[in-house]
Formats: sequence, C-alpha cells, structure tokens
Amino acid sequence: MPGDLRSFLERLEGQGDLLRIKEPVDWNLELSHVAKLNEERQGPALLFENVPNGSHPRIPVFVSALSTTQRLAAAFDMPTNSSLSTMAREWVRRTRNPIPPVTVETGPVKQNIDTGDQVDLYKFPVPFFYEGDGGRFIGTAVSVITKDPDSGWINLGTYRMQILDGKTCGIQLIKGKHGDMHRAKYAKLQKPMQIAAVIGYDPLMFLVSSTLFGAGENEYDYLGALRGSPVEVTRGEYVDLPIPAAAELVLEGELWPERLREEGPFGEYTGYYSGKGTVPRHYIDVKAVSYRNDMIFHATTVGRPVTDTHMIQSMNRTGTLWSQLEAMRVPGIQSVYIPPESCGRFMAIVSVKQMYPGHSSHVADAVLGTTTGSYGVKVVVVVDDDIPADDMGRVLWAMSTRMAPARGAQIINRGRSTPLDPSLPIESRDITGRLILDCCIPYEWNEKPVDIKLNDAVVEKVLAKWGQYGFPT
Repeated sequence: MPGDLRSFLERLEGQGDLLRIKEPVDWNLELSHVAKLNEERQGPALLFENVPNGSHPRIPVFVSALSTTQRLAAAFDMPTNSSLSTMAREWVRRTRNPIPPVTVETGPVKQNIDTGDQVDLYKFPVPFFYEGDGGRFIGTAVSVITKDPDSGWINLGTYRMQILDGKTCGIQLIKGKHGDMHRAKYAKLQKPMQIAAVIGYDPLMFLVSSTLFGAGENEYDYLGALRGSPVEVTRGEYVDLPIPAAAELVLEGELWPERLREEGPFGEYTGYYSGKGTVPRHYIDVKAVSYRNDMIFHATTVGRPVTDTHMIQSMNRTGTLWSQLEAMRVPGIQSVYIPPESCGRFMAIVSVKQMYPGHSSHVADAVLGTTTGSYGVKVVVVVDDDIPADDMGRVLWAMSTRMAPARGAQIINRGRSTPLDPSLPIESRDITGRLILDCCIPYEWNEKPVDIKLNDAVVEKVLAKWGQYGFPT
C-alpha cells in the first residue's frame, strides 16, 4: 500500500495517471489554472517540476492527488474501477479496528530544519490560486495537529492557512471543530497552543484529517486502520506533538488563543467566497520548519467541484455516515452516497431494503441524527434497494417516478449549518433548513408499480456472446 506521498506518486506513475510538467509554470495564478482546467477534464494528477520562486531553489508542486475515483481507489490500494460507494463500504470494514501510531526517534522529515531567522514561508512555491483570494494559501491539502491540554487527546484537522508574512500564517478554526475546542481550553489557561501543520504525506492522511470523527478520537488510529499498519511518528522539533516521520513538510509553532490578524478572503470548496474582504482570524507564529531533501509541495485547487477536496469529503462523509447508521442498528441499508458534486457535504443518498411500514422515514430521520448528517447536510434522499445510492441516473429516475411531493417531501426548519454555505446570508449561517425526499415505493401498498425488467437468462446469454456482436469485450 502507499505509505507516504512518494510511494503514492510512484503508484500513479506506474498506472499512467501522473503527468510531470517540465515547462516553467508561475505559482501566481498560472499553476492553479492549469490544474483546474485539467481537473474539469478529469485529467491525470499533475507534478509541476519547474516552478520558479525568486532566488529560492525550485520545489515541485503536486496537485489533483485524489480528484478522480481512480486515484482515490489507488490511495486505498483497491482496483481502480472501484466506485466511491464501494470504497466507502471498505472504509466501514477497515475502520472497525483502529491501529494506533508508533513513535520512532527520527525520520526523513528531519533532514532539513529551519529555526529562528532561517524560517521563511516564502521559500516554498505556495500558489496564488484565484484573483479574488486575499493572498497565498500554504495550507490547502494540510493536516493540522493539536493536543487537548487536559486529556492529551491528539487531533488532526484540515483548516485553511494563509501566509501573512514570512514567519506567520493565518488559520481558520471554525467554531465547534475539534481544533477550536482545543484552542478554547488554552484560552482559559491563558497559554499558547502548540500546533503543527503537515503538508505532503500519505494522501489518506488528508482524507482522515477532514473527517468528522467523534471528540476524543485520534485520526492517526484511523489512518493506521485504513493502511493496515501503524503510522510512524516522531516528536516535533519545536512542539511536543507527533508528526509523520516521512512527511514532506511540517510547520511548527504556537497560536495565542485570543490574538487575531486580518485573513482572507479565500475561494472555498463550495465554489464561492465565504465572505467579503478580510476577517480577523487566529494565526500561527511559526517557530520551526522541517522538510525532506528534494521535498514536494502538496496543494489542492479547492474552488468549485470536482477537485480532490470534494472527492475526499465525499469519501469520508459517505464512509462515516454508513458506519454511524450501522452503529445505530438501522436495518436494511444497501448503500450510501454523499456526491462530490454536492461539495461532498450537502446531500446524502441512502438505498434501503424496506422491511416494515415507515422504514424509509426511519432511515431519513437516522441520517440527520448521525454526527455526519447533523452538520451541513441539507438534502436527504432515500431510495429502494434496486437503486444503488451512487447511480445518479437511477436516483433521478426514482425522484421522478416514485416520489409524490405531498407524501415524500418534508422540510425541517432548523439544523446545524456550516459557515461556508453560500445559500445562506453571510450573517446567518449557523442554522439551515433541511429537505427529506423519500423516493421509495411505500412498503404498505398492496399494489405496487411494476417495473420493467430484463430476463436474467437472456442477459446471461447476451453477455456470453458480447464479443461476437462486435463490442469490446
């Protein structure tokens, strides 16, 4: 299995899904635009090998790591034709048995260490993504490590980070997220919070750090479970936090809980800006920077779907929603899907084999009762078991032919929202409405619509002769 960024790149290159760009590409807008246009064509992952950066050495920039299901499957070490829902099913299976990390004395990430006056964030070819952005964002494909001062609980979260100057970067700690819960505890202690930002490692680390695990759970344990082996970590150079020993780049520093600086705006994964102008946000005083020889800078374009941000949010939210429905003992679940086109957040689809009257309503209510479904989900679609949740063509068919709005549509007025939801006014994004669309044929109907089916025996005969008809086998 891929264990760090470099082994993942080797795998992509081996399957012909990595393009090395040797032409000089400007970090200022050009790089992001090449990447975005390539992503819209579902092109390969890109490694920009020639990114001029003033007098600094040229460092390769890697983007679009997981922007297709094929590359997401490669990261999971699964067949590249695996569907996202199939990968989510495997996520559920693997994460039943978390594997804690193991501590090692050192690792490749310690090959270079900058401290004090040596720290210069502009040393790295951080892209300027979109014209409306407030600056260069060093943390997009990033995993931020913090520690609870009371219990010692280690959390990995993904929060955007903007370079404010050569030794400082802003960070968006959203209310209620675990990193902000840690920050609030340090505020009561009137102490700075140690923080480490990992840029460039196993791509599944980016996936787990953006996942809605429960408070007190360590994302390293789930990364180990997904990989089938423990993550090797080593102590930071400045911070007393575990960092991946084979990471490409780690920024270490401290965050004073109540100190703010102007940050933003930033083109978010919703495809919109989250506000107008700059906003006072927390920031990190970077005290040490550790990085590998011949390091690779990892970034994601964010912006409108579909990028690797949307793919991983679709993947991890589908997986956690499925796990949580299983933990709630909801029967009959056949498949689950949170589409990347919904920003990997706003819509959840569940296929269920109905066993009793009201079963489909039970499923819809359960979705909104999970940790995953309670935050940001605005639309829940429930379909019968003959329709895979990730077959959007057939889901639309069910919405059109099986849902009667008076029976199947419910509006729930209040639910927890995300501050990045562009459908809500900027000043009123704490609460959102929700829509349930029950697209199932009611279980209790004595006479149900009869759908047209192919004959199984004839299908088998036709497929056996498929090549004889002239089709590719």
